[in-house]
Amino acid sequence: MMSILDRFSLKGRIALVTAGAGPLFGSSISQALAEAGATVITASRSLEANQQFSESLRAAGHDAHGMQFDLSDPDSILQLHRDVIERFGRLDVLVNSALTRDGHVGNLESQNPEVWMKAAGGDFSGLFLICQQFLPDMVKQGRGSIINISSIYGVVSNDPTIYEGTTMVQPPTYNFVKAGMINFTQYLACYYGKQGVRANCISPGGYFNDQPKPFLDQYCHRVPVGRMLDNEDIKGAVVFLASDASEYVTGLNLMVDGGWTCL
Repeated sequence: MMSILDRFSLKGRIALVTAGAGPLFGSSISQALAEAGATVITASRSLEANQQFSESLRAAGHDAHGMQFDLSDPDSILQLHRDVIERFGRLDVLVNSALTRDGHVGNLESQNPEVWMKAAGGDFSGLFLICQQFLPDMVKQGRGSIINISSIYGVVSNDPTIYEGTTMVQPPTYNFVKAGMINFTQYLACYYGKQGVRANCISPGGYFNDQPKPFLDQYCHRVPVGRMLDNEDIKGAVVFLASDASEYVTGLNLMVDGGWTCL
């Protein structure tokens, strides 16, 4: 019987993290998987950024590789799938962390159908297509873990009072796609569970990113733990859902929110 620490190990696993070199969640997720022993592939629009980040992981003794893809470009997703399978032979863990951020701008009054279609083009169509491409590989090997990074705003609406005194705006497109991601994850969990593939979500709370002081004060006052999420907070959740430690866990939306959604 494996020890509990062995069950958290990702040694020998191949993991792909979209936007895995990014400063918001992505790099922390990639680092956590690498530290747990996985071969980590990061991919986003900037090949240079992914190669530089993977080089830093290799310098720390990990196995990491940088690739390029665009979540809003179907051909790019198909090419990423081909590149990963041709080079590594399989994929064990898929973390969908990429977001079409330029599609999430403005409040409801200032948005239009074009903005909504731009957001959906990456965050709905892109998520669907990348899962569709890698799922047959996971089914064939009889094992796989898909982890989709949603948000507290996929579960509850934003609190407008925390933005008072700032020019910050929470675009409704963001809430829309993050809520859809959670339900899509549950669909995958139900449909592919008997074929050895698990699908789960992580919904993080607000990430500290040098926001204006009024926002920081109001957010930290409201959240039960009294602070915003930082780079270390998401690591354990990702490794748990990627590893055999969560072998009987699927369809879960794991809140990493400091208690925000308890209120």
